[in-house]
Amino acid sequence: MTTVPHKAPVLPEGPWLLAPGEPPRPPRAPSGPPRAVLFDRDGTLVEDVPYNGDPALVRLMPHAREALAAVRAHGAAVGVVSNQSGVARGLLTRGQVEAVRRRVEELLGPFGVWAVCPHGPGDGCGCRKPAPGLVLAACARLGVTPEETVVIGDIGADLGAARAAGARGVLVPTPVTRSEEADAAPERAADLLAAVRLALGHRASGPDGPPREGPSRRDARPSGGGGAA
Repeated sequence: MTTVPHKAPVLPEGPWLLAPGEPPRPPRAPSGPPRAVLFDRDGTLVEDVPYNGDPALVRLMPHAREALAAVRAHGAAVGVVSNQSGVARGLLTRGQVEAVRRRVEELLGPFGVWAVCPHGPGDGCGCRKPAPGLVLAACARLGVTPEETVVIGDIGADLGAARAAGARGVLVPTPVTRSEEADAAPERAADLLAAVRLALGHRASGPDGPPREGPSRRDARPSGGGGAA
């Protein structure tokens, strides 16, 4: 599919809070923390397709369904926090971002909130990860505090946003995760299901426990719309 550039819109200062798949409500308090788990979108829940506005190109990352099922079974709320600078660059419209959201929810079920930053790297907003705005907005919508929240992502900006907001961060390295980001991560896991189990307190040894070494990584990211797009 050929992406046709759009004229870059005039954007609001804050993040987009896209219509949640289920009505916002305070989550049922589980047996222990966290009360909410927020996921990065590209490279974490779904494969990173640069500046993707086509629902047909959405492909789940390994274990995404099992990971979401585990969080929901725990009683925690789920949300998405995603940088989408393709909007500011004129490559995506809000309608396309919404269409991709709907496809992800068809595959993974409803999320309590989608907090999306539509700004570019030079816009000086407070929501583009690693700034805390997306995490704070998502927590406010879900009725939880950042201290009760875990953010799971594939690059350092995801963990930076968690740290800046006062939330806990877990890294799931992919081939585009920089080695220094993986080395600096306070917690990391081999895959998404292992990250959720770690977040929920299931610290089993073996393949589901926190790995000592992440997967092979390149020190460069694609130029597209991934977690730090």
